Order: sequence, then C-alpha cells, then structure tokens
Amino acid sequence: MLGANNEENYSLEVEETEEYAMTCLGALVFADKHFRQSSTPDDLSKNQVDSLSLAYEDLFTMPYNIIQDYSLTIQHLDISNNMFSRNLQFLSEFDNLRSVNLDHNKIDDITVFPNIPNLELLWLNHNCIKNLYPFIKNLHRSVPNLKYLSLMGNEAAPSYLNGGDFCDYIRYRLYVLSWFPHLVHLDDRTVTEQQLLQAKKLFRRSLLEDFVVVPECIKDLHNKMAVCSKPSASDKQRVLNGTNLIV
Repeated sequence: MLGANNEENYSLEVEETEEYAMTCLGALVFADKHFRQSSTPDDLSKNQVDSLSLAYEDLFTMPYNIIQDYSLTIQHLDISNNMFSRNLQFLSEFDNLRSVNLDHNKIDDITVFPNIPNLELLWLNHNCIKNLYPFIKNLHRSVPNLKYLSLMGNEAAPSYLNGGDFCDYIRYRLYVLSWFPHLVHLDDRTVTEQQLLQAKKLFRRSLLEDFVVVPECIKDLHNKMAVCSKPSASDKQRVLNGTNLIV
C-alpha cells in the first residue's frame, strides 16, 4: 500500500514538473495570450499584430479572412485545442511564422507539414502521433531549423506518464535529436551537448538520406537486382575451376 502511494505521489510530482516546465517555456512566446484574446481590430492595427490565438475554436481549417488579413505579419500562432489533422498547408501562407502551438489537435503519423524554414518553435503535445518514423523524418524536411519542439502526451513520446520506461525515453529523445541537431529544448528539458553527440553516434544516416527522397519502388527494385546479381555457388565453382586462384 505504501509503495502504491509513493508511486502515485511520484506521478503527480512528475506531472506537476512537466506542467511547470511547459509554463516556463510558454513564457518565451505566449505570455501575452490573454492580451491577444481580448484585443480587437479596433485596439490594434492589423499591420501591428504579430501574435494571434485561435485556441478552443473547433477549427479544422484556417478561415480565409484570417489568412488574408494576417498572413504577412503573424509570427506566433496559437491554434491549440482544435481539430487540425492533415490539412496544414495553410501554414505556408504565413510568411514570417516563427512559432506554432498545435497542442490538443488530431495530428497523426501521416501528417505532413508544409515547408516553413523560419519556424523555431513547435508544440505538438497531446496529439495522435503513435510512431516516430516517418513522422520525424518528414517533419525535419518541412521545419529543419526548429529550436524548440515538444511532443509530450503522444504515444510516440514515451514517458512514465504513458507507460514508457527510462530506456524508451532516452532512445526516443536521442532519435529526435539525431534529426534536429539545432534543438535547444525538447519536451520539458534542455538539450545538452552530450545528448547531441550520443544521438549522432547512435543514429547514423547516410548523407543522401537527408537530401534525397528515394521512392519505395526504387528501393525494392534495387534490392531485387542485388539479389539477382549475386552469383550462385555453382557459378563460383565454375569460375574457380577455370583459374589458378587458391581459395
């Protein structure tokens, strides 16, 4: 009974720590959230608005008038607690986007983000991401310059809160860092130089994998050709019988 109480208290402490860490991280960008929500077009000129919150609006796509009015100025976009899933191409309309909060949406493994090279902060907490691959690989192609990324609350991001153990957590963390070496903050913890080095050693990839997209059909064809091109044992014997090689 005592062990169960200790475990429950530990889980509560971890949850409070993660919530506090995310709150502190939120101060980087979304500290003025309540001010933005209470602001109206009469309060601020559209040309001066660089942060916009559309949280809790039951949106599954971005209203056209928002894109038309704010696409050139918005740098920080909060669209958390909506129903966005695989229809995120509208993000490419925001030319100066630096941070996006997509917490509590319907993002899954197959969701592909548009190219947003200037994006530095992306929150994807509590979505439907179950597998890191190919999600992280596709994410890297779309937003290669991320500095802050959070995937907590997804099945693909194991922790004590969703049944994962410490080894699972470390493996997950290093895998993400192998794709995003410029991260300074992953989930609720700061990225260290040691972690970046370990990630580079543990998950080595060829340079072509980072820059060239090889279709699966080409990969299959290459594998079949490799198998067919291998000489059989009888072929090897005939070659050896016709030469003076000593094996």
